[in-house]
This record gives sequence, structure tokens and C-alpha cells, in this order.
Amino acid sequence: MSYQNKYNWKRKQPATPPKPKKERKLASLLSEEQKQNANIQDLAYDFACRIIRLYQYLTEDSGYKEYIMSKQVFRSGTSIGANVREAQHAQSDADFLSKMQISLKECNETDYWLQLLHDNGYLNDVQFDSINTDRIRIHKLLNAIVSTTRRKIGK
Repeated sequence: MSYQNKYNWKRKQPATPPKPKKERKLASLLSEEQKQNANIQDLAYDFACRIIRLYQYLTEDSGYKEYIMSKQVFRSGTSIGANVREAQHAQSDADFLSKMQISLKECNETDYWLQLLHDNGYLNDVQFDSINTDRIRIHKLLNAIVSTTRRKIGK
């Protein structure tokens, strides 16, 4: 008698076949021309959509099934837009500055995770350059917003 049969460790067959994946309706992304004239809110939202797709690619669609770094880049990359959105309803100039500084920090953290994913072979050069170009654009805008706001409120 085999060890598997002795303890009846056979894998049970599912009662019903697995459901096929539902097709998700994806938000449309900005074109390069639209990005040139977009405000920080639109750029951050578009970037968050790209980060969500990157997360899906790394965890489901690619052969990598990478969950640790992809979760980190997901959190920091989507947090940029969330903090920008929150800053739009800030209670004071100081609150606005704080939220924008947090967005800038998250943008820097996102750079770190994207760099790690690229340097360890999870993103090829084309994939990395594409998403990192958007991150750099957002970083420059956030830097300008933070600097201007600091001057305005004298901090």
C-alpha cells in the first residue's frame, strides 16, 4: 500500500469547474500628447492606472509571479495620486504642502521599487523606461509645486 493511499491524501477534484477570469474594463490611459498638457491630478491618476496594470502583470500575467516588490510598488505608486487628490481639499496651505510632500516621498519610493524590479530582471529596459518617464514627469511637477508652496507660505 502506498503512503499516499494509506492516509487518503488524494487531491479532491473540484465539484464545479473553475470559473473563467472576468474581463475587466480598463481605464483609458493618456496619450503622450495629452500628458504634455495634463495637470498633476490627471498625471497621477494615469500613473496609478499604469501601476495597477504593472502589478497585474507581475503577479498574474507574467511567468514571474512576483508578489513582494510588486505589492510595494503598487502601494507607493497609487499613493501618489491619492495624496494629490487629498491635497486638493486641504484645510490650509500647510496641510496642502504636507500632502504634496507626502506625494513627492511616495514618488521617490516608487522610483526605488521600479529600479529594483528593473535591475533584477522583472522589467525590461523598454517597460522600465516607459513607466519611469511618467514617474519623472510627476516628480518634476511635484517638486515645483512643493517649492512654490514653500515660498508662498514662507517655510
